[in-house]
Amino acid sequence: MKETQSAVGVAREIVENVSKVIVGKKPVIEQALAAIIAQGHLLIEDVPGVGKTMLAKSISVSIGCSFKRIQFTPDLLPSDIVGVSIYNQSTGEFQFRPGPVMAQVVLVDEINRATPKTQSALLEAMEELQVTVDGVTRPLEKPFVVMATQNPIEYEGTFPLPEAQLDRFLLRISLGYPSFSEELSVIEQQEQTHPIEQLEAVATPEDMISLQNAAKNVYVDGTVREYIVGLIEATRSHEDVYLGASPRASLGMFRAVRAMALLQDRDYVIPDDVKDLAYAVLAHRLILAPSARMRGLQTRQVIDGLLDSVAVPGASR
Repeated sequence: MKETQSAVGVAREIVENVSKVIVGKKPVIEQALAAIIAQGHLLIEDVPGVGKTMLAKSISVSIGCSFKRIQFTPDLLPSDIVGVSIYNQSTGEFQFRPGPVMAQVVLVDEINRATPKTQSALLEAMEELQVTVDGVTRPLEKPFVVMATQNPIEYEGTFPLPEAQLDRFLLRISLGYPSFSEELSVIEQQEQTHPIEQLEAVATPEDMISLQNAAKNVYVDGTVREYIVGLIEATRSHEDVYLGASPRASLGMFRAVRAMALLQDRDYVIPDDVKDLAYAVLAHRLILAPSARMRGLQTRQVIDGLLDSVAVPGASR
């Protein structure tokens, strides 16, 4: 219990620290941190200028991890991401020059701007926490998280992510526009300098690993496990869904709700944790049927319907 309480204290400090830069978005910050605690990756999808890049930067500073940013463009090559072996004439040997993916927090800006070949260079790193260059496999430093951003409005010159890669992102979140008072606060904060310049680390990579271990001890009752699987299974038989969520979504939801419960100062998961994360976990994993798209149906509406129709096992209606 003491270990859990200590972990909660560290997590709260991180959230409060990031909130100094990302104003009025505490729930989104908590979801982003939950993805890291659950050892998953994060897709931030929103319009330009709302703070997607700054969210990733402020989190990396707050947790004291090494940070690299990759700006995805159509001419980017896989070797620009994972690294390359270069022949050293003085030693007569090949030397490996690591790419930016070898950092602990990797920000992939505008991930849908690069070609599918380059996008796929991230797959091994995201799934197996390693990269293979010239037949040599190199493990990545822990904790490791990929935070990718993309603009959902601008499609010219983009390469949409394939379903296999979307499925490797644990959560997809959106910041949204700030309120009137929050936007005023942002202007006041940045009148002289940007708050990211004064931001300091409040945790270490070891603290994050401790948080990840603490989340593994969060209790998930059998009825909640059944609820998770029931919800995921319902996506596969829904008439408006062409392709439902995979078992990876069930495992991802299981890890994510444990992390979220920890952030809420609980050592057990409740069904509301599943409902709160349903859209972030499922929306990017579902492909709607053509007939549903023709009717103008949105993924959020389908998920809302699933949450209404799938009952929590053991609960009275």
